[in-house]
Formats: sequence, C-alpha cells, structure tokens
Amino acid sequence: MSAELISILVLVVVFVIATTRSINMGALAFAAAFGVGELVADLDADGIFAGFPGDLFVVLVGVTYLFAIARANGTTDWLVHASIRLVGGRIALIPWVMFVITGALTAIGAVSPAAVAIVAPIALSFAARYGISPLLMGAMVVHGAQGGGFSPISIYGSIVNGIVEREHLPGNELFLFLASLVANLIIAAVVFVLFGGLKLTRHRADDSSSNGSSNGSTDGSTGDDRGKGASPESHEDTRLTPPRMATLIALVALVVAVLGFDLDAGLTAVTLAVVLSAFWPDTSRKAVSEIAWPTVLLICGVITYVGVLEEMGTIKWAGEGVGDIGVPLLAAVLLCYVGAIVSAFASSVGIMGALIPLAVPFLVQGEIGAVGMIAALAVSATVVDVSPFSTNGALVLAAAPDVDRERFFRQLMIYGGVIVAVVPAVVWLVLVVPGFG
Repeated sequence: MSAELISILVLVVVFVIATTRSINMGALAFAAAFGVGELVADLDADGIFAGFPGDLFVVLVGVTYLFAIARANGTTDWLVHASIRLVGGRIALIPWVMFVITGALTAIGAVSPAAVAIVAPIALSFAARYGISPLLMGAMVVHGAQGGGFSPISIYGSIVNGIVEREHLPGNELFLFLASLVANLIIAAVVFVLFGGLKLTRHRADDSSSNGSSNGSTDGSTGDDRGKGASPESHEDTRLTPPRMATLIALVALVVAVLGFDLDAGLTAVTLAVVLSAFWPDTSRKAVSEIAWPTVLLICGVITYVGVLEEMGTIKWAGEGVGDIGVPLLAAVLLCYVGAIVSAFASSVGIMGALIPLAVPFLVQGEIGAVGMIAALAVSATVVDVSPFSTNGALVLAAAPDVDRERFFRQLMIYGGVIVAVVPAVVWLVLVVPGFG
C-alpha cells in the first residue's frame, strides 16, 4: 500500500473516531500527523509543524477575544439594535444585509477570511438574540464573501486570472466573477428558505422591543415571544457608554487596518483587545476564557494533518491521478471534486493554483472549454469554505455565541459535506459540459 493511500485512510479513521467518540478531532489529527509524519512520510518535527496554521491560530484567537470583549460590555447588543433600526425592524433582511456587506468587502479587495472575521461575530450575535439559525446566518456571511470573491479587482480574482494568463489559457474575468456570484447567490437563497428565513418575514422587531435575551436557537425558528414588550435591559442596550464607544472605534480600526493597510486581522484584533482590556479590565477579564479554544484545537489539528498530506505529496498524487484519465469530461468533474474536498480542509487559493495547471493538458486540446472549466474549478474550490475545517467556516463556528458548539460543528460539517457532494457536479454540468470558452 502506498504512503499516500495510507495517509488518506488515516484521515478517514480520524473522522470515524471523532464522530463516534467524545474526542476532539483536532487532538486526534495532531496525533495522526505525528504518527504518519514520522512513520510513513519520514518527516521530522519541523516538517510536521510546517503545516501548522499559525496565522489562522492568531486570527481565531484574536477575533474571538476582541468580540468576547464586545459582548461583555454590550457593544454587540448595541450593534444588533442599530441593525434593526437600519432595516426598519425587518429581521428577515438582516441575513441578506450580511451577505451583501461581506460580498462588497471581498469584491473591493478584502481577503475572504478577513471579511468573514469582521462580519461574522456581529451577524452571529444578531442571530443569537433573535433566534435565527446560526447555520443560516453563518452560511449567508460565507457565501456572501465568496460571491464577491472573484471580481476583477479582488484577491481571488486577481490570483486566478494571473494563473490563467501564466498558463496561456483563454480567460474571461467577468464570466468568472458572475459564475461565482450567481452560484453563491442561488445557494444563499436555498439556505434562506430551508433554514427558517421565510419564517422571519412574519416577525418584526425594533431597538426598544427586544426582550434582551441572547438565547439563540439552532433550528431556524424565531420564537413567538421575541419582540414583545420592552425591558430595562433592552433600553440599557441602546445606550452608547464609553466602553462601547471605545469598542466601536476598535472595530472600525480593525476594518481600516485590514482593508486599508493590509495588516493581519488576527494580530490587529489581539492588539485592539489588549488595549481595551487595559482600560476596562473588569469587563474584559472574562473574555480570555470565552476564546473558542476547543475550536482552535480542532481546526489547527486538522489543518496540520492536511499540511502533512501536502508535504508528503498526497494531494499532488491524487490530482495527477485524476489528470491522467483519458476522458476529458470525466477528468474535469473529478478535478472539481478534488478541489472541493481538499479545499474544505486547506487553502482555496492554493488548491486552485495546483489544479488549474493540472487541467492544462486536456484544456489545450480544445475538447473542454477553458473559461467554463476554470470557473467551475474556482467555484468548487471556494464555495465549500462553509466547512468548519476551512478558515471561513472556523471563524463562523468560533464567533457563534450561546450555541451548543458541538452541535453547531456537526451542522456545519454536514452542510459542508452536502455542498462538497452537490456543487461540483452542478457547476460541471452548467459550466463545463456546454463548453464555455
């Protein structure tokens, strides 16, 4: 049995054990990375740790730390009320507002995880207060980010178009952008309907009528007791106190630093959280314990193991095996699935950078339309970022307050699995089979 196949089977075993036993999957993945790295791939500790996502670790810790402070001093409650006033009490519009905001951020050049890191905590806090399914709200944020992610001036769009140009393939920047936008918009609409969005249209709320509860629901229901009668706590939530003003300034500073100056979102968030803690230690002290440590362990462990797979050549081995198939249409759909499956655990851009060159041999033959194939690969490799093992999905999981985190993790994993199973086949059928480009 080849080393590559062994490493894939070990990953399957990790999933089975974590699913059937109460063991953090990240801890299992670290153990698997050590065993496979040392015994199968002949890697030393440095080779194993090369896959540790240090940047994602800091993003998860920094963002959840900053927004734990924002929750502790009531800033997120204030933002929720402000959002309600913005849409005139129509809470059904809020998921779409979050979709548009994250899409606009990525379309003008924000890295997708940075946009999700900024928007997700606010969106999930709103979901918790009004009993909106966190899966619905989280999916709207992530799909919004990916919907705008391939504009001609976006990070993803620039990278993919650059790869296309370097490989001397025909490209169409507008087609790529619209393919991703339409795909994510359709998925968002389906999610909105399936996870309680239509029920939200029958409910209204305003900044003075919330009951101040943060007991979110995970089943998509809004709750008939929401928005009935004011309470002293709800009026308190609308006051802009000095700690809340400072926190709002910190959140604006985070946006400006990340989008305007290309600073790291995690390091910036940690720095801002420390500054707030120094001025208001009482309200900030408990925030450290509210950092999503189990999520950090889970995500970092799984991604470290995927890094071992990349280091030992398993991913390249799988991609080349697909590329060697003599039937172009079959190879195309399999490459879309490889991109989706691997991207659910690793860098979307990195996967696209590896798969597009693998598709070149049969693209140059003219049997497959290059424009449609590239768009299909791009959509397949990014739409799966709702997976809790991807950066965006991990941020959503970590940002959700007042939820059963294990249950929410399973929901995200199942939803991500459905996306992985369905979307590559659909985009292949719509974009590749007709032969666009």
